[in-house]
Amino acid sequence: MESRRLGASGVVVSDICMGTMTFGGQSDEATSHAICDRAWEAGIDFFDAAEIYPVPPSVERFGITEEIVGRWLKTKPREAAIIATKVTGPGHGWFTPPVRHGKTALDRRQIVAACEASLQRLGTDYIDLYQTHWPDHGMPYEEVLGVLGELRDAGKVRVIGCSNETSWGLMKSLWAASRHGVERYQTVQNNFSLINRRCESELAQVCRREQVSLLPYSPLGGGVLTGKYQSDHPPGARFSAYLVDGDARQKKMAKRFVNPRTLETTSRLSEIAASVGTTVTALAVAWSRQHDFVASTIIGATTLAQLEESLLARDLVLDDETLARIDELDAELPNPTNEDGLRRL
Repeated sequence: MESRRLGASGVVVSDICMGTMTFGGQSDEATSHAICDRAWEAGIDFFDAAEIYPVPPSVERFGITEEIVGRWLKTKPREAAIIATKVTGPGHGWFTPPVRHGKTALDRRQIVAACEASLQRLGTDYIDLYQTHWPDHGMPYEEVLGVLGELRDAGKVRVIGCSNETSWGLMKSLWAASRHGVERYQTVQNNFSLINRRCESELAQVCRREQVSLLPYSPLGGGVLTGKYQSDHPPGARFSAYLVDGDARQKKMAKRFVNPRTLETTSRLSEIAASVGTTVTALAVAWSRQHDFVASTIIGATTLAQLEESLLARDLVLDDETLARIDELDAELPNPTNEDGLRRL
């Protein structure tokens, strides 16, 4: 496992991060702790959560993931682990979160209250990386960054970052930080995978030029790149549930990820993976890790078996020929998910 710096900060993390959004949902606490233990044993020291987890979010379950991570964290030296979590974005617009009665906002009161609640659930007195889960483009960035900077100054947060942000939004935030002398985002956590490569264009340019690290989530395309959706909608899988019982937003998301183009891409990638003696899962994670603007790729797992397959990417380096074949496929079947979800912001 390699170690990489988060932006221009002093925080260094393993280049694979353990995502936890299934903890307390698809994975019970015992399984979640076993997954964390195996990840730790494999050299992963970076764990990502959010106040709104597990997914799909619900009033009854929000915060459970942080509690599970917090109880596991008690079994490890606190300073040896890098813990990330997120404050929920604004409740108006594309999604009404089941947190604070759906009236969420990125103002002083809510950011401070959310941080204090996360600290309590995690059972720690500081958060290594505190992120906005999605932005509010109608609110001055200097106000949001100012509050987050105060949390950093108070020792409750070490580094701040954003998630689900556009290239314009990230650049605007960096301008605001410079102009107003407030804390800057060191990381951006966005959806990035072999079926959603949009981060390689404008966002990558911002990250490289401004020393901001990308933390890709869903490198397996929501599980599509494991191949499990190739012939059916497997029971218990997230998009299977969304397609059957999900609301309009969840159904739209599932259809974006599970469609003929993504399935064809997965099939073709499986052939490439087999030709180099690996799985498409390992291929996808290894591909993500090899981008120079990526600090750590966030993997998820609901079982130990799923985690083991992703861990095959630890020692896998894709050669130029394999990368070229992947690029040729992308040119033939570009952007299989059709859009990256940021258009709604």
